[in-house]
This record gives sequence, structure tokens and C-alpha cells, in this order.
Amino acid sequence: MSNYEVGNIVEGKVTGIKPFGAFVALDEKKQGLVHISEVAHGFVKDINDVLKVGDEVKVKIMNVEEGSGKISLSIRATQEAPERPARPAKPRPQGNAGGGRKPQVQKQQQQQGFNTLEDKLKEWLKQSNEIQADLNKRAKK
Repeated sequence: MSNYEVGNIVEGKVTGIKPFGAFVALDEKKQGLVHISEVAHGFVKDINDVLKVGDEVKVKIMNVEEGSGKISLSIRATQEAPERPARPAKPRPQGNAGGGRKPQVQKQQQQQGFNTLEDKLKEWLKQSNEIQADLNKRAKK
């Protein structure tokens, strides 16, 4: 059992797959569980897309429960995390001390597609009135 201490990295074989994770045999007598969140870096929707029964995997022992002997494993802890692309910096609006927005910032946001509910309501009412006027003209013909 000394080989199965927290932090050790060992080879194992996938023996079963469930929606919540994969069972990995460490030897003929011991097996552990790799939770779906520990299978890969990033989100894994379906574990079957990543692992199959019989796959040889390298796992890190994350936890060994004293009483039950259950072993928690991680595949992603044995892999280097992929580099994340740098996010472009978001321009921050420069507000005044009162917390309100400057008119130029409001115009910028409207140009970018940000409308307040009040602006949208005015737009919808205008469209509705135009449609109603058009229908009234057609009805008179």
C-alpha cells in the first residue's frame, strides 16, 4: 500500500466508465475513481469522448480515505495545463465622481449595441406606431 500515497503518480488501466467518472485499476487488488472533473483540463461533457475501457492512463493519487480505502485519482493533475490565450483588455469607462456616466460614454455604449430598457421601449413604441399607421393607411384604401 506504500505505493498508493497521496501525491504519487502511477500507471493504471481504465476498468469501467460511469457518467460521473472512470474506475482505474492500479493493480490486481486496488482501484480508484477519476471524477469527470479530473479527467482533462477544460470541461468534459461526456467522459466517453475522452476515455474507453482498457485505456492505459497515468494518474495522480489525490486522496486515500483511511477507513474505506477509497482512492481518488486525477488524470489532469499529471498533465501540464494548456496555456490560455491572453484576454484583450476591456476598455473601462471613465466615470465622474458622482458615479453617473458621462454623455460620451452613453453614446459609446449605444454605438456598441448597449441600450437601456427605456431606449428599447421608445424604439418598440415608435415601430409599433409606424406599423399601426401603415395598417390604418391600408385599411382606408
